[in-house]
Amino acid sequence: MTAVIYRPKKIRVVAIPVAVSVALLFTVLSFGLTGSAGFQNQNATFQRGDQLAMIGLGILIGLGVLAFCRPRVVADERGIRVRNVIGGYDLPWEVVRAVRFDRNSAWAQLELHDDEQVAVHALQAVDKDYAVEGVRTLRALHSAAGGA
Repeated sequence: MTAVIYRPKKIRVVAIPVAVSVALLFTVLSFGLTGSAGFQNQNATFQRGDQLAMIGLGILIGLGVLAFCRPRVVADERGIRVRNVIGGYDLPWEVVRAVRFDRNSAWAQLELHDDEQVAVHALQAVDKDYAVEGVRTLRALHSAAGGA
């Protein structure tokens, strides 16, 4: 069997336009930083470097928003690789007790034999049928590998 790959869908629809909008907003605002402005009886002069710093800040914030598009899960008959917003796991099926998606949970989870749980941010509740299909596929792979 070939590897299956799941990535969140709806977060991309939101995060990409938000990231672009933030970068554009900071760029437009940077052009407003020309000349001098008075702050409590003091004159502050904005330089070209201040404008570039605003643009750079907007790009960095936009990249931070795009980090929410990072989650991914790749699974095959040997194991599962989970990449979340921060961090990731590469686990053989032997250490996984169950693939869970509780009713009020925001995303799927892997329940491990040592009673730990690993969040699978790639399968989010807001993706509804796509996430359910992903959990069913992961459960089938887990069962085929000899899991519970």
